Amino acid sequence: MSFADAVNYKAVQMCRRAVEMTTAAGSGHPSSANSLAHITAVLMYHKMRYDLANPWNPNSDRLVLSEGHAVPIVYAAYADLGGVVGTDPANARKLTVEDLQTLRDIQSVLDGHPNPALGFPFFDAATGSLGQGISVAAGLGLAAQLDSSDRVIYVLCGDGESREGQIWEALDFLADRSLTNVRVIFNCNKMGQSDYVSGQQSHEMLVAKVKAYGLHPVAINGHDPDAVLKALSLAPPEGKPVVVIARTVKGWGVSELQQVGYHGRPLTAEGAEAALAELTLPEPPPDMQLCPAAPKGETAATESGPISMPDPDFVKLAEGTKFADGAAKGELATRHAYGLTLLALGKASDRIVALDGDVSNSTFSQLFGQAFPDRFFECRIAEQNMISAAAGLAATGKIPFANSFAKFLVRAYDQIEMAAYTCANVKIVGSHSGISLGADGPSQMGVVDTAFFGSLAGVTTPKGHPGAVVLNPCDAISTYKLVCLMANYEGLAYMRTLRPTTPLLYEADEEFHLIGQKVLVEGKDLVIVSWGYMVHESLKVIEALKAGGVECGLVDAYSLPLADDFLEAVGAGDGAMLLVVEDNYGGGLGSAVAVAAGERADVSVSTMTPERMPKSGKSADDVLAYVGLDSESICRRVRAILGKA
Repeated sequence: MSFADAVNYKAVQMCRRAVEMTTAAGSGHPSSANSLAHITAVLMYHKMRYDLANPWNPNSDRLVLSEGHAVPIVYAAYADLGGVVGTDPANARKLTVEDLQTLRDIQSVLDGHPNPALGFPFFDAATGSLGQGISVAAGLGLAAQLDSSDRVIYVLCGDGESREGQIWEALDFLADRSLTNVRVIFNCNKMGQSDYVSGQQSHEMLVAKVKAYGLHPVAINGHDPDAVLKALSLAPPEGKPVVVIARTVKGWGVSELQQVGYHGRPLTAEGAEAALAELTLPEPPPDMQLCPAAPKGETAATESGPISMPDPDFVKLAEGTKFADGAAKGELATRHAYGLTLLALGKASDRIVALDGDVSNSTFSQLFGQAFPDRFFECRIAEQNMISAAAGLAATGKIPFANSFAKFLVRAYDQIEMAAYTCANVKIVGSHSGISLGADGPSQMGVVDTAFFGSLAGVTTPKGHPGAVVLNPCDAISTYKLVCLMANYEGLAYMRTLRPTTPLLYEADEEFHLIGQKVLVEGKDLVIVSWGYMVHESLKVIEALKAGGVECGLVDAYSLPLADDFLEAVGAGDGAMLLVVEDNYGGGLGSAVAVAAGERADVSVSTMTPERMPKSGKSADDVLAYVGLDSESICRRVRAILGKA
């Protein structure tokens, strides 16, 4: 039997199983799956070098399925080969062909779209929200370069999803960094969900676009095994990453599935019976030789364990600012303290890597980039690609810190959510958060971020930790301590940093927990709960009210989710009144405190967020007054709550 015959046999076998499992599930995408049959067979039975018994083997080639809905074809191959599933080696077992009938069951590892966090570790990232796979593969490719590994990363994309802008952010990035260890394959089956794809997504146009982007396109028949193998084996000419443009048939082998309107539509029992009759499977001859190649080298031990809390090595950055002697004096922007801490972490561990979106001189990640250029990845103005690439880096054991303005990260919320589903160990830092930056105006202000990340903080992942931990430090010391804790936390974390300098409130030896709060001032009349920049404004309020005989407490609630003992720690009870003050829109800290106090009849919670949309102002004070969050406005609110207006 020839190589082509052997691949075709496996393709037919996989298509039959894709039809059977989606019909049994009552949902799924057999048409998309079947279009990838020959490409998947060449990859998984021949071309890829991977370890079926240990999918966590860092030497293995990797496969990213950007068009995640086509996953039944990969499940079919993996079950046939007896690949291992499970969330870790301790609970791993071989996937069987019988397991395919559990597709999309609530207890099954075979989710409707791929997700390694649920027990399918052959993949490195949750996919299915289209357009993200090439970026994830780019992160995996960067990690392979850092590890001096020859592993190859293959990524399968649909032609319809090539309309997504992130696809071109990622291809631009591959060309920019000459990531020839990433092999992109476009599955050009000509059909989207509701209709045929646009002519702009035809295989001819994709060839032209890929070439214009500085990569090397190769157009093939995606159902010709020899052509597929040749394209996947092509050496990158002139250091240009190779992109395979494969013409395929959606619903290959089954005439009913080749009609428009069958995307995401399984066959009925009768339709499946007819499909299996079309997909005639001959008896395999005894000499059929198809099996995946083993990865090269021994299985390397991934560096793990806590990173020591490094000396931040702060220098005298402004008059009166000193850290070395333990005295907290002067002022420093939290974004600057973050950059210095990131630099120190980079010295402490090679696992620390950083990505930035062309604002490294504002986020201060440039300090890391100057010291460790091989571990710093400038992603330019392409935040979506940056976050997905960070998820790819995290899958290899790296600890990526992705940096941009909090406002600019908004366009990557989909990618962040997918990283949360993956349980990716990604650290995201948004500078210029809140409204305190003043003159630049609302287009540069991060004011909706706490609602988004706060919603992730309220849900538990398959690994049992919050979907995201949100941190909003108010000074340089707390920033330093919390960044170090972020680095040692296994999970997604987001930190807000500030543009303006702020006074140092904490001593250098202050201890912090990743999730917690600090009671800064005790007060019997009312407790102000705040975070970030508004902690300092709240201190002004406390001093102003004290002159009038009003004693307010102040809590720096620097994290979401709130600590389990939050209400007890802030002294909430016996008629306590809390006023939450934050310089972001609603849905953040105030909402979390209100939920925590919701079942307590003896606690009253009021909130203050911007009363109207901010605009440019010459100073932070101007903007705070404009939106009703300056100290005078807060004082009036406190007096009104206490009935002392």
